[in-house]
Formats: sequence, structure tokens, C-alpha cells
Amino acid sequence: MSLSRSVVKMAIIKYCFHHFVYLFHRLYDWIKTMDRDNIQAEISLLSDMEVENERNAGGVHQHHNSDYNLSVVKKCGHTAKSFCFMVATTLVFFITGLLVGYTAHRRKETSPVCSASVLPFERAVAPETGAAPLMDWDKVKSLLNQRLTAAKIETAFSEFSKPSHRAGSPEDDYLGNKVLQRFKDYGMNTWNDEHFVKVQDPPASGSNRIIYKNDPEERPKGFLSYSGNGSVKGAALYACYGQESDFRLLRDKNINMNGRVMLVRAGKISFAEKVANAAKVNASAVLIYPDPADYSIGETTDLYGHVHLGSGDPYTPGFPSINHTQFPPVEPSGLPNIPAQTITSAMATKILWKLGGQSLPEGWEGFHKLGNENDTISVEVNNFLTEKKINNVFGVVKGLVDADRYVVIGAQRDAWGPGFAASTVGTSVLVELARSVSDMVEHDGFKPRRSIVFASWSAGEYGSVGATEWLEGYLSSLGMKAFSYINLDGIVTGTHLAASPLMHTLIEKALNEFILWGFILFCYSLEPMQMDNTAYPFLAFSGIPSMSFRFTSGRSSYQYLGTLLDTQEKLNAATSSQVPQLAAAAGRFAGSIALRLVHDHLLQMNLRKYDKVIRFNVAKINAKIKAVQKVSRALSTAASFSRASRILETNIQNSNLDDIKMCRIINDQIMMVERNFLSPYVSVREIPFRHILLGVGSHTLKALPNHLDALKADNSKATADLFWSQLALATLTIQSSANSLAGDIWSLDNEI
Repeated sequence: MSLSRSVVKMAIIKYCFHHFVYLFHRLYDWIKTMDRDNIQAEISLLSDMEVENERNAGGVHQHHNSDYNLSVVKKCGHTAKSFCFMVATTLVFFITGLLVGYTAHRRKETSPVCSASVLPFERAVAPETGAAPLMDWDKVKSLLNQRLTAAKIETAFSEFSKPSHRAGSPEDDYLGNKVLQRFKDYGMNTWNDEHFVKVQDPPASGSNRIIYKNDPEERPKGFLSYSGNGSVKGAALYACYGQESDFRLLRDKNINMNGRVMLVRAGKISFAEKVANAAKVNASAVLIYPDPADYSIGETTDLYGHVHLGSGDPYTPGFPSINHTQFPPVEPSGLPNIPAQTITSAMATKILWKLGGQSLPEGWEGFHKLGNENDTISVEVNNFLTEKKINNVFGVVKGLVDADRYVVIGAQRDAWGPGFAASTVGTSVLVELARSVSDMVEHDGFKPRRSIVFASWSAGEYGSVGATEWLEGYLSSLGMKAFSYINLDGIVTGTHLAASPLMHTLIEKALNEFILWGFILFCYSLEPMQMDNTAYPFLAFSGIPSMSFRFTSGRSSYQYLGTLLDTQEKLNAATSSQVPQLAAAAGRFAGSIALRLVHDHLLQMNLRKYDKVIRFNVAKINAKIKAVQKVSRALSTAASFSRASRILETNIQNSNLDDIKMCRIINDQIMMVERNFLSPYVSVREIPFRHILLGVGSHTLKALPNHLDALKADNSKATADLFWSQLALATLTIQSSANSLAGDIWSLDNEI
């Protein structure tokens, strides 16, 4: 309704009101006159009604309505003043009803429509109110910067440092209890999550060993958990970083890789991926070393890690490792059947310089050879399997509007040795961030709409075991309630930033408005999230938008992760003794992301980012099969997702932010996008990372071009029917995500 129409309506109401008041006064004056003249007539009226009627017959024609009403009052035994009071009361109720009706009509006309899923009859109902009052966002950031300081974090460093705190050890439990107590001190609701997990540790007596030809045996102290055990002997073959592309180069040189012992440099990809790639070409064992060109950690420094191609306890794939739970025996998931071992740079150098055979492929660094058939190496691995009790520790700052929707902030607590950069820094920032947010709520008037869960994980060094077991235990509910995960592991060790595409815009805005107090972020462009990142199972296994990042004050990354030399002294040397300042800056950045997600009415997630990812993958597939058949279904599905995301964005722009119910509906639609990219057509036990865009396996969109390449190469394992089946299932999964954006069933376009 326009402003002029509103003014006219209000003027009419005012005129009617004043007119009724005027008539009321005239009526009242007339009644008083009648009272004086006819008081005796009223008395005689009780005995002779007809006489009185005749006596007043002359006034019937002039004041018909007034005389009629007066006679009714007299019949009821009331005076004229009582009648006046009744008329006044009726008039007041009439005017009040008219004003209330107009106000309700006006509100209905001017309230914005929040979503296409709102039914017409629902619009007449007043929107729900009572939302938590918003604090100015600049004030929220200012309060966080004041509360989270370098001095406080530096104090926490000494509190959460231990020379050794391997998962399940008494030191690990001690630190976990300390974190739990701090959460309690801050007034948070706390709980813990206990699991009994199976892990591999190095031999209890003796050590693993390697022997090159007739040289003296070497006994490295480092180890790779979940390696295959046993003794093997084979010819050495240098395979650079052990990537799939490296093995293709070796195959192109017609080199026999069957039964070879692969010498592989650390870096580029995870230990688990290196071993898995070697196993695909029928290698007999894998030796991984830190090359001096990549690592400046000393010739005798050992590496520690794991080779589980996945996360969590591999002996309970897809379900949590809970004590006394009886499951039938299952095959472990993602474990290699070949031995894998780390060796020092000095051990590797002795072997590499003695290798014969062909020269290195173009682009590979080094002056040695690839290895000959007579360059034999014996590898013996005797790791032992053990069960450990681990505890995850939690605290929560509850939201005031949607308390059952939450962002999770987590950090690994365990380490192979001191693990200062790997776990101490992250744990300290986690605890101090929890204190800061709690103080903001209790003392500064900050009122989060949604909750923040702070989590301290155990067994992170074995492959995000604690975090994944928690996800497996609450898989059905977390995907509906947790809308983001922020990883604090190794946050001051390099230049790294990886996240779900839904969070890209939010992160970029935070970086643009965030001042790192004099520190420079080098190369903070977003990159794909790797499998060995704790945030990865949240994203690819549970469908929760996640992010991970690392800050540094220089251009090089910290190199002592996964070693026993990961100490405060080493990290100080790598950061010019600015660890507390860097940690505070990283904590403020993570905190600003989390607080933004619980502060605003609507979740700051950009749906269009996935639109670009889908279209990129579809274009890549079409480019390979264009000459065979047009993939119209994939293109229409991509278009469906694009249309649905645009419609939801329009609804968001038109939404009434005071309508709690509608904001919750929109936020739930946004949360379901990531979850609906998890393929429902594969088993979580066999393929845990089911995300069709960011996961791992033949069900993903990025695997389809590889399948076409295999068809072109006449690979017997690749068939056209299998390709079309995988494409159809991927198409249905994307359409399902588009349908969730559309909302109600009657809003779906059904274009597949």
C-alpha cells in the first residue's frame, strides 16, 4: 500500500471518530432534558404504559430511534444515564476494533515474503518474534580481539605442553582432564566421548629394519602405523613422490614395477596415498624418506605417521569403536597389505647413490639412477596391534535462539613426541578461544543465536581417529545439526587454506576485513582439502561444511611436524619467536568465522560456489565424450542446481529476519546442501568419503574422466555400461541436492 492511501484511510477513521463523538454529546444533552420533563411520567408509566405512550406520541416522528431506545431502557428498569454509558461503551469498542483491524491489515500488507514455501493462509499469522538482539558486528570483533591475547595464549602453552603425550597415554589423559576442567571453569556444559580403538605401534622389543644388498642393516626409529607386517626382498626403484603421475612416467619408460621396493620422497601427498599408489602397481614394499631438497631437519631425523587410506579406526569402518559392543568380524578398511617404513635422509642417500639402471625422467630432481634389478633391498616390519582407550573432550557455549544448531571448533591433543606445533598450539588456542567467547557472553552482552561446540580430539596422529569415531557415533544427527567445522591443528606452521566451497566467500570476506597485527599471509589462496586433514572426514564423510588453515610469518612451512623434534624452540626459530602473536592472530581469525556463523540471522554460505564446481566437472566430462554421446542429463542437473540456488538466494534477500521460524527453515535448507552431496548409492563401510565432488572413489564426478581414459586405453576393468551407471547415480545425487534447495515437494521442477 502506498503512503498516500494510508494517509487517506487514517483521515477517514479520524473523521468517523469525531463525528460519533459529536452525535454522542447531542444525544446525551437531549436525554438529560427528557429526564427532567418526564420523571413523573416514568413513575406513572409503571401503572399505565398506554397513557404514557399517548402523551409522548408527538415526539415519535421526530426522534423515532431515540424514543424507541429510551422506551427499551425504561422497560428494563434503567435510567437514561445507564443507557448513555452503554452507548459510550459500544462506541469505544467499535472504534478500537476499527483501529486494530486497520493495524493488522497494514502489517499484513507490508510484511515481506520470506520463502516460496510459505502457504497463503500462513501469511495472515503474525510472525514469531523474540529473536536475540544483534550486537554490532564491529563490536563483536573488537571484543574478541580484546579477550583473546598473545599473553594469555603464551601462558596456556606452558600449561598444555608435555615432552610426550601419545594417544591413550597417561599424559594424554592428563591433558584431556585439564581441558575439561578449563571448560567447566568457564561455566560451559561439558562432556567426554570414550572409545576403544585399535592402532599399530612400533615393535615393543627391537625395531624394524632394512638391508641394502650386503651393507650393514639399518634400524630406523620412526614407523608408519597400520603398515603391513612381514619380511620382503625386492629390487629398489626410485619413484619420486609416489604420485599416480610418477608411476605413469615409470610405466611409460617400460620399467617393470612388479615386486619392487619403492623409494619415495615425503611430501606432496600423504603417506597413505603413496603406499596405496605403490600397491596398485604391485610393489612389494615402500620406503619413505625426507629429501634434503624438501626438508632441512637433519640427516638423522626420523619420520612418524600412518598409512591408513582413510580416517578413524580401520577395524570398525563406518561405526564407532565403543567398548563391549559386539560386532561380527569385519575386514579392516583402507589398510595396505605391503610393508611400509620411514627411513632417515642419511639412510636413503646411501642407497640412492648406489643405484644403477635408467636415468631419471625429465623434471625429476636428482643425479642418481632409478635402480636396477640387482639393487636388492630387504625390508622387515614388525609393528604390533594394540587397543587403546581414548577420550574426546567437549564444552559448549549455547545459543539463545537455535541452541540445537552449532559450529564445532576442534584441535588435536595427542602427538608422537612433544608435538608443540602439532597439538600444543592448537589446544591452547582452543581453550583460550572458549574462555574468550564465554566471557563475551557472560560479561559483554554478546548473545549468540546458535551454539559453539569446542572439541579436543585424541588419536589425531593415527589418522583423525578420535574425531572420526565421534562422527561415526552421531552420523545421523550431526549432519542435521552441525553446520560447520573449523580445524585448529597446526595453525601456525605454513601457508594453507582449504575449505568447503560453501565457505569460500565467508573466508574471503574475513581475510579482507581481518588485520593480522603486522603479520603477512603469503599464498593464502584456497586449495583442495587433503585426506590427512582432520577437517576432511567432517566434509567428505559427514557432509558438514569445514575449513582448515595455517598462518606463518614467513614464506616457508614448518618442517618438523611428524617428528620428535617438534618443540617450542624449533617453532620459535621458524617464526622469529613470534609464536604467541601468530597463535593469537590465527585464533582471532578462526573465532571471527565461528562468531559470524552464530551471530547473523542467516548462515553466510554461498551456494553459487558449488554451482561453479558442478559445471566445471560436467564440462570436463563432456569434453572427453563429446564425440560419443551428448550428456544432456548431467547438463540439465547442473542447471537444476543453479536454478534452485538462485531461487533460495532470492528468498533470502526477501526474508523477514525477525521471523525465527522462517530463518530456521532457510538455514536448514542451506545446511542440507553439503549433506546431500554424499552419495546414497555407496556403502559408508566400503567408501567412507562419499562426497561426489570432494570425496574419493569411483562414485565421484572427478573419477568419471579417468574412467573414460581407461575406456580409451582398452582397460579390461572399464566398461561403457559401468560409466553410464556411475554417471546416472552422480546425476541423481546432484538432483537430490537441488531438490533440497527447492524446499517443499510442490516446489520441485523434476528435471533430471
